[in-house]
Amino acid sequence: MDKKKATLVLEDGTTFRGYPLGATGETIGEVVFNTSLMGYQEILTDPSYKGQMVVMTYPLIGNYGINEKDYESRKMFLEGFIVKECSPFPSNWRSQTGLNEFLREKGIVGIQGIDTRALTIRIRDAGSQLGIISTTDPDVLSLMKKVKSSSGLNGVDLVKEVTCDDSYEWKDEASSEKLPKKYRVVVYDCGVKYNILRKLSGAGCSVTVVPAKTPPRKVLDMKPDGVVLSNGPGDPAAVPYMVDNIKGLLGKKPVMGICLGHQLLALTLGLKTYKLKFGHHGGNQPVMDISTRKVEITAQNHNFAVLNPSEGTIHKSPYGDVEITHVNLNDQSVEGLKCHAMPVFSVQYHPEASPGPHDAAYLFDRFIEMMKNS
Repeated sequence: MDKKKATLVLEDGTTFRGYPLGATGETIGEVVFNTSLMGYQEILTDPSYKGQMVVMTYPLIGNYGINEKDYESRKMFLEGFIVKECSPFPSNWRSQTGLNEFLREKGIVGIQGIDTRALTIRIRDAGSQLGIISTTDPDVLSLMKKVKSSSGLNGVDLVKEVTCDDSYEWKDEASSEKLPKKYRVVVYDCGVKYNILRKLSGAGCSVTVVPAKTPPRKVLDMKPDGVVLSNGPGDPAAVPYMVDNIKGLLGKKPVMGICLGHQLLALTLGLKTYKLKFGHHGGNQPVMDISTRKVEITAQNHNFAVLNPSEGTIHKSPYGDVEITHVNLNDQSVEGLKCHAMPVFSVQYHPEASPGPHDAAYLFDRFIEMMKNS
């Protein structure tokens, strides 16, 4: 382990001393914890973590190394990485480099050797808050001053930081790419994970990914059979242009929303969103389908949620009745919506998992069936 010191300071003054992980320097972000036991590379490359520093609750991270085929986006967007212990000796036949070396090469500042259990409890009790990691400045008062001068995630458009610059056709190297493509799907890239594109391709869809500010008329000119609103980072209320895009698509094409796409669809339908105390990050969130009472264990990564305006499950909107279809069993937050008057539905969790359980993979089949019927 590097004998140099690293310091983590939360905005409430809570301080942890450890050792550098990855690149040296300073980084500021909202500190959140992820309860997944594995899949750290997919977490690192998930664009939804833009603006955040991730604490892994599992104590040993990096034991199977890093390989380029498990990326979930073109680069890493998170602000920092926090672990109890980074394995210096990865062991896996697919491994191409170690975690520490990978973070250093990509310029991601992190910290290891701290009590991540105590840090997680602090976040759980006090809520998510800004923090700073520094390998150059050990002075707590100086670091707190830097943190307090930084803005949080509320009201900040992070989608523009992660969306693609130009439209592109998704090409999957897997064997599923050889299957005939029956449907054409356009995916709005608000920070899309590659496994969403892989799942759509594997289900028989040709997939075109477009930047978040693509006008709906341009999407409709592509003559898609359906449109997917992807996951992404930050506050959905800070992305009004996506709400305008969705308004131009509702009733014209089948629409499926995932994570941030779910929240954006809710705003379009007249519902509201709010910030969770410490978010949902991990692969063990229980979600119930209200109609069947079936419970799915789901993968999630979000700090904002849809507000249920009443005790019921049916709500009026300018587009007809909107039904709440799924709820989180831990806190009763809204996990799914569907429209009665048009082929539109969304979920807060990740049916593509990666990493996580596969309980919700059927939702891609539901979207395919929706396009078939339309």
